Amino acid sequence: MRSRPLAWQLPVVAALAGAWSAAGYFLWQSRVPTSLSLPNLHPHSFFTAHVLSRTAHFEQFLELSWIGQQVLLVAVFAAYAIWGTRFMQESAAGRIGTGIFLAMMGFALTWFVQVPFEVLDTWWERRYGVLNVSYAAVVLGGWLRLGFTFLTLSIAVAIVMGIATWLRQLWWVAAVPVFVAIALLQTFVGPYLIGGHPLRDDDPALAAAAKRLERKEGVPGIPVNVLVVHTYTPEENAFATGVGPSRKVFLYDTILTGGLNERQLEAVLAHEFGHQARNHLWKELGWYALFAFPEAFLIALACRRRGGLYRPEAIPVALLVVVLFNLAAVPAQNLITRHYEAEADWMSLQTTRDPTALAGVMRHFGAHDLADPSPPTWAYVLFADHPTLIQRIAMTDAWKRRNG
Repeated sequence: MRSRPLAWQLPVVAALAGAWSAAGYFLWQSRVPTSLSLPNLHPHSFFTAHVLSRTAHFEQFLELSWIGQQVLLVAVFAAYAIWGTRFMQESAAGRIGTGIFLAMMGFALTWFVQVPFEVLDTWWERRYGVLNVSYAAVVLGGWLRLGFTFLTLSIAVAIVMGIATWLRQLWWVAAVPVFVAIALLQTFVGPYLIGGHPLRDDDPALAAAAKRLERKEGVPGIPVNVLVVHTYTPEENAFATGVGPSRKVFLYDTILTGGLNERQLEAVLAHEFGHQARNHLWKELGWYALFAFPEAFLIALACRRRGGLYRPEAIPVALLVVVLFNLAAVPAQNLITRHYEAEADWMSLQTTRDPTALAGVMRHFGAHDLADPSPPTWAYVLFADHPTLIQRIAMTDAWKRRNG
């Protein structure tokens, strides 16, 4: 079957670009007033010089480690895109089987890149007392993640190459909805696999407050579970996950014993219920789809000279495009998640009407979780998937002024 010329794809690309813009506009909508102006607060007014110095030093090392890892990762995949087809002579598994083999070989190389950095990061986090795991567990975890990557990658390559058998250069139009459906399934099933125990077992009063808060935010019936993490980290955290009947909120057990009072814990819960009330998990799936379409299109373009993803020779090039696209998309993805986290903070303020409690949570996190309250701009763009602690405190101040 002859491949379709690129001109045939232009109407499809134009239609998708229009739909992309419209969908992005609706996904961006927020309850935070567009007229809201955050005051310019100075970190030293809320955090000691010791906390500011310690958090900046801690995060700077991890940031530089991540940059080094990404540079090496890009270099490895660039080399693999050039010479990776030499591994084809080791495979006799047919067209799709050889494509899967090349994909697995490519990501096996990532293990050799990532594990040394993970060991280095673990050493740093152990030094600062925010992680308590052995180096053997880090290496073993790398193997387990690699095995899971092999499985998911094999399925992805089989799906793409199978679709390319019929649609050739237009495979990406049909493949993206398939991957979005898989992501939806993972989001739905994930909360059932995390575990934990009900909040009422640890704090019945807070569990009763959670019921009141979720009714107030219009999301009754969402379970709140506690995850036992204190054996390997003192980090305090909470998160919302799941869609539809699988929606849940999880609290680390460390946040219940870390020094926050009941009002502050209610502010945390209201923030997580805010994610559910504003359908942030659904919206993240929407953004996943919006980013997946241009990524798949760029992969299709880059692979044309090697016969498209119908041919296994194109797999090393496709992997390089995936690595480069995901790296380039990091600032945009961080911007989106910061936007939703800010909205969840606003929902918490609207629900609890207690800006002092939420501001206290942020000051506590700065002192105990080693989150830099005010990182440099380049680090904020590359690494911050939440507003800075100073920005979040500033929102409580802006809410207070707005509400008298």
